[in-house]
Amino acid sequence: MTALNDPRAREIETTIPVYGQLPFVPVRAAGCDIVTDDGRRILDLYGGHAVAALGYSHPRLSEAIQRQSRELLFQSNAVALDIRAQAAESLTSVAPGSLNRAFFVNSGAEANENALRMALVATGRKKVLAITHGFHGRTAAAGAVTWNSAGWYGFPTTPFEVDFIPRDDCGAAASMIDADTAAVIFEPVQGVAGAYDLSHEFIEALRENTARHGALLIADEVQSGIGRSGQFFAVQTVGIEPDILTSAKALGGGIPCGAVLCGDGIAKRFGPGTLGTTFGGGPIAAAAIVAVIESIRDERILDNVRRREAQIREMCVTGPVRKIQGIGLLLGLVCDRPAVEVRDYLLDHDILTGTSADPEVLRILAPLVIEDIHVNRLAEALASIAPT
Repeated sequence: MTALNDPRAREIETTIPVYGQLPFVPVRAAGCDIVTDDGRRILDLYGGHAVAALGYSHPRLSEAIQRQSRELLFQSNAVALDIRAQAAESLTSVAPGSLNRAFFVNSGAEANENALRMALVATGRKKVLAITHGFHGRTAAAGAVTWNSAGWYGFPTTPFEVDFIPRDDCGAAASMIDADTAAVIFEPVQGVAGAYDLSHEFIEALRENTARHGALLIADEVQSGIGRSGQFFAVQTVGIEPDILTSAKALGGGIPCGAVLCGDGIAKRFGPGTLGTTFGGGPIAAAAIVAVIESIRDERILDNVRRREAQIREMCVTGPVRKIQGIGLLLGLVCDRPAVEVRDYLLDHDILTGTSADPEVLRILAPLVIEDIHVNRLAEALASIAPT
């Protein structure tokens, strides 16, 4: 019989067991610290897959959620809401260039699904190009453009023609993008692949060649966006403007939400009934979006991200870490041994990090509010790992 006080065992009995779960149970959290049911205090440098942008129990975000839940818990998109308008205004105000229109959804996969659909409708074409090693979600269209998804994709066919441009291959980008291409979707920093930052030259080649052939460029900033790169969006570090941009994860600071951003030229192709969602843009999510963006801006959190990145790069190439890739606080620590061994050692020392599809890369997706003392603690723990 399942122990009543063992959530892991109870989940195994009552849910579909598709997740490999870590050996602790959180009961509360504050700042960058998670407190477990057995009294451990774990420094969270993984942020719930890059979701906890403001850490835990951030006063502005918590108050915004509580206040909105008291005033109006839910209404659908059948009515206009002031808080939804505020969320759209806040998000588009920090978006690149002319991306001044937002469509709110519930997740990153849903954002990418709609972005791909919008590109196909807007261009009237049938082929989408993605980048090798990229990850865009587990729904039909998003999974179709995810590298090596055949093992779990599940659908009998893809909803459109798909091909993959080798990452950082500017020549391949020039030859593969053509007049039949509806869109190219890319992550400026490939998160699941190990926080691999695509070269500026390659991203510029994607922009140049999609523009030349009338194809749309979709920036998947589900993991890299909302301040994680040290700018609100990672494409801003490159200086290019995509046609469509997707956002989720950190967007709500822990409240499920996502968004598709585009400009007037694409937005005018869609009217009543052409896109839709029940929960996207709901009041709680909208209030969270406003609070996250305003907190990042008002508390100068982007400056903190850049400082902590510099500190990690200076101090954390130590112990098993050979080099560091990525941008901001979406970083991959390339190790001299399987990253899972390093993750487990750090967790034994109450520091939570993550692995990736690259077995040598340990991922850092810390809350954007981490402090120098946290980086010092990580560096000391890494330095204490015995050489192979």
